Amino acid sequence: MSIHFGLTLPQRGAFIGLGSITDILRLAPQAEESGLFSSVWVGDSITAKPRPEAIALLGALAGMTEQLRLGVGCMASFPVRDPLLFAYQWATLDLISQGRMDLAACTGIVSADGASRAEGRHFGGVADIDRAARMEENIRLCRLLWSGEEVDFEGRFHSYSALRIQPQPVQDPCPIWIAANPAPGKYWERSLRRVAKMADGFQTCALFPGIVRLMVDDVMKFRQEDQKSAEGFPIMAYHNVNIGTDRDQCLAESKEFLDAYYGPVFSPEQVEAWVAAGTPDQVISHLDDLIDQGVTAITLRLTSTQQEAQFALLTEHVLPALV
Repeated sequence: MSIHFGLTLPQRGAFIGLGSITDILRLAPQAEESGLFSSVWVGDSITAKPRPEAIALLGALAGMTEQLRLGVGCMASFPVRDPLLFAYQWATLDLISQGRMDLAACTGIVSADGASRAEGRHFGGVADIDRAARMEENIRLCRLLWSGEEVDFEGRFHSYSALRIQPQPVQDPCPIWIAANPAPGKYWERSLRRVAKMADGFQTCALFPGIVRLMVDDVMKFRQEDQKSAEGFPIMAYHNVNIGTDRDQCLAESKEFLDAYYGPVFSPEQVEAWVAAGTPDQVISHLDDLIDQGVTAITLRLTSTQQEAQFALLTEHVLPALV
């Protein structure tokens, strides 16, 4: 099976010493020129985890590339954004990129320090408990608004009458993935059933050994129960990479990177699961294991302060063995 690779641009790195946002964006045309990547991704958050804004960056990337698909994963602010304005913006991005947009929506809950709860207060009082329902409603609304038809909608959070937006996306349908990484427990089935029922693709993280295989198996099972085909359903791992001669040193640098990026919320064991680290052979073996767990694509973020050097190692010594 052919595996597609994406490059995740760590735009929050502009705040933690990775260089300017322009420096970070410059990796996208390099990724396209290499011929080894199918997509480039940015992250998203407004106040919960501030960073240069995703819609604006994707507009810039549409002008810097010609073939790569352009994605946001995950769009953590999706439940708090106005769905009418967002649908209009995203359709415009799909137009100017000539049909290259991939949206991975998520709930955007950040429980540490009550970050998403505080963010929700700035958007009319969006509670964490309502984020999943808001995400679902916004997905339904985007699909209706992108149809080009006049929309009458009465939902739990939004209502519209005789509403039509232009432009429509170039893609028909314009894909909406769901990004989720539930821990085993009471939200596991609900989260993965939502992916199976509503999403055009699934993006997730390998935060524990073997967990991707469990999620993939359940999503496919739930799709079959909903009489939806499992064949061709894209599953992308949002992963990290750090290449060097000393694996322990690579993991230690990645832990420092992730602590600066998110706060100290990932244990050393989670970092080890979530980062392909070490020599090129060790990184290739790690990514092969991830592929064996059922993913059809992997998007990689370079968890190092040496972005250009890591990009060179990745494209010269790792990806040629996998694509």
